[in-house]
Amino acid sequence: MIVREQFDNGLCLLTESMPDVRSVSFAAWLTRGSRHESATHSGIAHFIEHMLFKGTATRSAEDIAQEIDSLGGQLDAFTAKECASYYVKVLDEHLPRAVDVLADLLLHPAFDAGDIEREKKVVLEEIKMVEDTPDDLVHELFTQRFWSGHPLGRPILGVPETVGELDAATLREYFGRVYTAKNLVLAVAGHVDHAAVRDLVADTFGSLPLNGERVETSAPTATPGLALRDKALEQCHICLGVSGYPQQHDDRYVCYVLNVVLGGSMSSRLFQNIREKRGLAYAVSSGLVSYRDGGAVTIYAGCDTDAVREVIDLVVAELQDLRDRPIASEELRRAKDHLRGSLVLGLESTSSRMSHMARQEIYFGRQFTLDEMLQGVELVTSDDVQRVARDLFPPGGLAATVLGPVDRLGLSEDQLGLV
Repeated sequence: MIVREQFDNGLCLLTESMPDVRSVSFAAWLTRGSRHESATHSGIAHFIEHMLFKGTATRSAEDIAQEIDSLGGQLDAFTAKECASYYVKVLDEHLPRAVDVLADLLLHPAFDAGDIEREKKVVLEEIKMVEDTPDDLVHELFTQRFWSGHPLGRPILGVPETVGELDAATLREYFGRVYTAKNLVLAVAGHVDHAAVRDLVADTFGSLPLNGERVETSAPTATPGLALRDKALEQCHICLGVSGYPQQHDDRYVCYVLNVVLGGSMSSRLFQNIREKRGLAYAVSSGLVSYRDGGAVTIYAGCDTDAVREVIDLVVAELQDLRDRPIASEELRRAKDHLRGSLVLGLESTSSRMSHMARQEIYFGRQFTLDEMLQGVELVTSDDVQRVARDLFPPGGLAATVLGPVDRLGLSEDQLGLV
């Protein structure tokens, strides 16, 4: 059973008791991410995530690491486009100490000038890692062009120029107006009692400031077309995509099924036709990206340079086929069963249940039960999949980025023509 409680300062607490386990996953989810920062401070949300682990008024970075290690726990964080999450997983008996550490990070960061300069080097190395990881880089390049000029198109890590300009005053100013009670959701799953967690939260997070800034956002507009990036690699990396649906869209379950059919499983059309039947790629898949006011359906493949044109042609053919012909009943059934299994298996750990609760609260303001989600999948029809495919795959809507030795490809935007 999930219990929701809102404190007087606006802080939201969600708990789910799982009496048959001995662990607890506790997380603070910030409802702000890289899309909410200015272009001049690109990367500041991610940089602050790093800095919160560098020490507080009473704990050094080493103290934090040693205390969590002494509990046998796990402490980590991530920053995304629309949120950031700080989470800890420990045995139930150690929850009070773990929450005390997490609250200290989120309430009393030191932002020491020396630590900031050292961490800049770390983040700059992280940016270089993306440049040296072609399957990550091609998605980053695709996103930057696809949503060019929009905050969702900017890299979460920032760029060297903006990261290099960050200082303690800038970080403290951003932290003070963003890390407030109304911008935080606390999600807890595991062997816990709601009343006990509520008292623990009141003691540790009670001093959070109440109000934060109000942010205005605008929906992204996609830029179709072809982009090439020459890089000395052994193979080419391809990312294709079209505009998708936002998180709350009524057809989101239809889109989940469509993605499984297209490239979201080993039996999917792209995997079978490009890898299994033709041997053109080791990695080929499709995926969904969804935000509050926009999204994308993307396809990725890594292949030999000589196979790029054929791979793109095969992808375009599958998109057109999904749009022009209804899928067979057995293919629909297989996709539904895959989704149902993934949903159930994906909610068996305390950390996944905790994340699921938080995301439901952030995007929907309510909790969907597993039965509701399974029913949403089950109600999808073949006609629904074709209708959504027609909406998502219009003529002229496809974008593509190719990374690798592209000089001799001879590609043109005509090849992306979804007619």
